[in-house]
Amino acid sequence: MKNKFLKFSILVIFVLIGIQGIPFDLTNPPEQTVLSWDSPHTQALFTRACADCHSHQTQWPWYSHIAPISWFTKNHVDEGRESMNISIPDHAELDEIEHQIHKGEMPLWSYTLLHPEARLSEIEKKELIEGLNKTLSAQTEPLLPLQ
Repeated sequence: MKNKFLKFSILVIFVLIGIQGIPFDLTNPPEQTVLSWDSPHTQALFTRACADCHSHQTQWPWYSHIAPISWFTKNHVDEGRESMNISIPDHAELDEIEHQIHKGEMPLWSYTLLHPEARLSEIEKKELIEGLNKTLSAQTEPLLPLQ
């Protein structure tokens, strides 16, 4: 029994070491737009709670470079960018953004577990929703393209 456990443990270690060699791109694409924020406070709230998954300004933490955690993290960011991304001209509907924040579905609990600074109080949720509404509805185009 002890011998089987040792062999299994060695196998797991070799697999974990081996998967580190799988190439994985964690670079941020270039910004395609510049968003004119309604206030520095709204921008700070968005940066704190949303930007890592909903922009091209992701701060990749140390653990995002270790497989298989990197796979989960990259997938999480890709899904977030697909649903709403302020770094490209197309963004999500304001009603959906408000719903996600108001219901506590965003930021995700798994994100706030490792990033407690991303937890928003009820007041901060209201401020973020109001600020995003002002910011996104004030755009003359969906978002202003970079020159």
